[in-house]
Amino acid sequence: MAIKVKLRKKKISGNRQSLYLDFYPAIPHPETGKPTRREFLKLYLFDNAKNPIDKLSYKETLQIAEQIRQKRENHLNKPEIYTGYEKVQLKIKEQGEQNFVAYFKSLADKRKASNHDNWVSAYNYLEKFTKGNLKFADLNEKFCNEFKEYLLTTKSNKSNKVTLAQNSAVSYFNKLKATLKQAYKDGYLTNDLNGKIQPVKQAETRRNFLTIEELNSLLKTECNNPLLKRAALFSALTGLRFSDIKNLVWSELEYIKGNGYFIQFKQQKTKGVEVMPISEQAYSLLGERKEPTDKVFEGLTYSAYENKHLYQWIGAAGITKDITFHCFRHTYATLQLSKGTDIYTVSKMLGHRELKTTQIYAKIIDQTKREAANKIQLDF
Repeated sequence: MAIKVKLRKKKISGNRQSLYLDFYPAIPHPETGKPTRREFLKLYLFDNAKNPIDKLSYKETLQIAEQIRQKRENHLNKPEIYTGYEKVQLKIKEQGEQNFVAYFKSLADKRKASNHDNWVSAYNYLEKFTKGNLKFADLNEKFCNEFKEYLLTTKSNKSNKVTLAQNSAVSYFNKLKATLKQAYKDGYLTNDLNGKIQPVKQAETRRNFLTIEELNSLLKTECNNPLLKRAALFSALTGLRFSDIKNLVWSELEYIKGNGYFIQFKQQKTKGVEVMPISEQAYSLLGERKEPTDKVFEGLTYSAYENKHLYQWIGAAGITKDITFHCFRHTYATLQLSKGTDIYTVSKMLGHRELKTTQIYAKIIDQTKREAANKIQLDF
């Protein structure tokens, strides 16, 4: 009896449809051997495809899925024409003909929040560079290096007057490397191309921070938004990011006799679970303890209007540096290192996954020491 293979769609979250093959009658699962009617292809369609790029991606994804369906049907109904080696080679050839750009888009679609936006931006540059058409079989080191050079020299999509920032190029090229790595795992690539190409070098960025004198000046200066003031000072005393402070709830704060106050929370950026000691001064900024599920900094928001209060407060304290909220986290790291805390401990307190991320602050300290040394000048 011939096995029928139909391409079907299943609605899932995010206004997407997951494509899968429906077999009748059921076939043995390739791994478990148990009868199965479905094979999900890890390909997705968006219900609200409106712009030309999304429509093209929609069409190409359907074409890829249909090609897979036809091959599966042939394999199942005419097994005698394929030897084991031929089947492997045929699969490699089939996958090599599939569209890498569409595969990249499918990975981007799985991302959430700000990470999704970053992936979409990377996709836009890749789609523009390849005109949306690049087969897996055409991927090689030459293409990857040409795309790297393109990112380092092309104009920004946000402003055609300026070149794409190097650190944006770093991020977007890393998305390409991540996709190559996943494609190798999924069997679309027969060799680990990701391991053969070098990433774009990260550009060093200036990280402004406050001195202890400037922090004390801010402590004594009134702010039109007292909640923002408390949150900023709390960041300077703990190193927490704005997102982590905003989402902090009272159940994540505890006091252990003989050890002091601790915060146990999941970082918004890295998703790592952290247990971090905080000082009594930091705890004193939190106010009266409320219900376990209540937010500690209830009402804290990030907006241009709130930033205006931040800049006015900093100006009123006589500080002329360009200070954003994130600079209070930089301040924590810099002051800890300047007070002799070892870089490994600071890295853990900041929740960094890699020590090299923290080393930028050590360079800041070295530069600050150099500037201090040069302040004493004799009249030679």
